[in-house]
Amino acid sequence: MHTRQRLAGLLLSTLMLCSGIATAAQAPGKAIAPLRGTIDKVSDAQLQLTDRKGEKVEVKLNDKTQVYSVSKGSTDDIKPDSFIGTAAVPQADGSLKALEVHVFAASLRGTGEGHSPWESADGKTNTMTNGTIGKLVNANGRTLTVKYGDQQKNVSVPDDTPVVTIDPGDRSLLKPGTHIVLFSATDDKGERVATRISAGKDGTVPPM
Repeated sequence: MHTRQRLAGLLLSTLMLCSGIATAAQAPGKAIAPLRGTIDKVSDAQLQLTDRKGEKVEVKLNDKTQVYSVSKGSTDDIKPDSFIGTAAVPQADGSLKALEVHVFAASLRGTGEGHSPWESADGKTNTMTNGTIGKLVNANGRTLTVKYGDQQKNVSVPDDTPVVTIDPGDRSLLKPGTHIVLFSATDDKGERVATRISAGKDGTVPPM
């Protein structure tokens, strides 16, 4: 009897362990969550902004902080072989429906290439896909193939989808009132340090 109980317990433990391993293996990667807001003030070493929840946030700047310029674009900027990024909602058939499209300057080709979970501006987790446009069909919006590495995604871009262009920028874009999307890391003191800032030019609000 005791032997049977030990065997049953061992089997149950094994099943629970295997279940735990399976759950861990299926757990999705953590979504990329940029900081979005409006600059309040800026110095050579620090930036203060108000995020979209109305909270004040301070972020350190250093000589490695990259600045990109975000300008209003149009669907005409979406062309074959251009390098783009798109925040999008997964569809039942495995395709994506774009929430926005940002078209990179040729010198920025390859930036963030890949497909990842992404926290959109509304707080929902969707996806971000950065890659090169392959096939493109112009009919009722745009339907395009975005290639990254040896993989690709089919993306539909409705006519009312916000489109912006992204170019190399500099610190002159960082001024009070500018809308930004900021990526950061934590330094050895536990402080937030900006690694990349996409700054809206001429009042543009980065839609990603």
